Amino acid sequence: MNQEKSSKKTTIYDLAELAGTSASAVSAVLNGTWKKRRISAKLAERITALADEQGYAVNMQASLLRREKSKIIGMIVPKYDNRYFGSIVETFETMARERGLFPIITCTRRDPELEVEAARTMLSYQVEWLVSTGATDPDRISDLCAAANVGSLNLDLPGTKAPSIISDNFTGARELTRRIMLNSRVKFGQAQPLLFIGGRASDHNTSERIRGFRAAHADIGVPVDESHILASGYAPEKAEASLASLARTEGSLPSGMFVNSTISLEGVMRWIKRSGHYGEYSPVIGCFDWDPFAALLGDDVEMVRQDVPSMLDAVFAIIESGAAAGTRIEIPPIFSENF
Repeated sequence: MNQEKSSKKTTIYDLAELAGTSASAVSAVLNGTWKKRRISAKLAERITALADEQGYAVNMQASLLRREKSKIIGMIVPKYDNRYFGSIVETFETMARERGLFPIITCTRRDPELEVEAARTMLSYQVEWLVSTGATDPDRISDLCAAANVGSLNLDLPGTKAPSIISDNFTGARELTRRIMLNSRVKFGQAQPLLFIGGRASDHNTSERIRGFRAAHADIGVPVDESHILASGYAPEKAEASLASLARTEGSLPSGMFVNSTISLEGVMRWIKRSGHYGEYSPVIGCFDWDPFAALLGDDVEMVRQDVPSMLDAVFAIIESGAAAGTRIEIPPIFSENF
C-alpha cells in the first residue's frame, strides 16, 4: 500500500499567491522569458527567492520537451474587414512574439468547412495551441485539437469543449441601448423604440446583444417591436437590403437604431444616404463596434469598443497557466468616453 504524502508539493499557483502576482508571471520568471514580458527585475528576484525557499524545482524533463516543441501558435479569424478583427490579429501577433512563440493566422470567411480545413492544416504544422476566433463551430475545432493533443481556446464566440474568452455582450448591449434612447430623448423629446440591425440571431454574441437590447427597453418601459429586430447577417449589403425591405413594408422607420457591427453600419449609412428616407434629419445610431472614422459622422453615433488587449491577456494567461474546458471569461467593453 502506497504511503500518503505528508506535505503538498509547491505549485506555481502557490508561488504566485506568495509573491502577490499572477501564475503567468511566475511561469515567465521560471522559464526565463520574464524580460520579454517586461516583468521587473525586482519581481523576478522575489519569485526566484520564493521558489528556493519553498523548495520548488523546475521539472527539467518537461522543460526539455517544451523546448523541443514547435513554438508555433495558430489563430483562425472570420474576417479582416473591420478594426475589431484587425486589432485582434495585430495584438495576438505582438503578444505571441513577446513569449517566444511564432504566430500563424488565417481568415476563414465564416465558412465552417474552411475553419476545419485551416485547423487540420495548422495541426499538421504541429501548432502548440490553436485559437478559434469567431468560429461558427468552435467545438468541432476543439475536438480536432483534442485528438491531436493540442491545446485550443475560443475567442469572441464561445464553445463548450475549450475555455472561451468573449466580450460581455449582454451588459454592453444593454448600456449601449440605454445611451441610444437617451440620445433619442434629447434629440426628439422622448425615448422611442429602436430598431436592431445586423448579425446572426443564431450566434451567441448577437443573441446576447438582442437580449440586452430588450432589457434596456424594459428598463424604461418602452416596448420592443419584434419586426424591428433585423438579424439578417453582418454583410453591408444585407443590412441595406433589410432596411429597404422594411421601409417598403412599413413606410416610416424608427428614428433610432442599434447596429450590430461597423460592417453592418456601412450598409446602414449607405442606405440612409441613397434612400433619403429620413429627409432633413438623421436617425440616432449606436454601434456595437468601433472605428475612429465614425467620429466624422457627428454626435448622432454612439459606439462601444471591445477590449481586445484584455481579451488577449486572458487568452495567454490560460495558455500559460491553464483553465478547464467550458470556462467562460467575459470582458466588459469600453464606451466612447474611455477611448
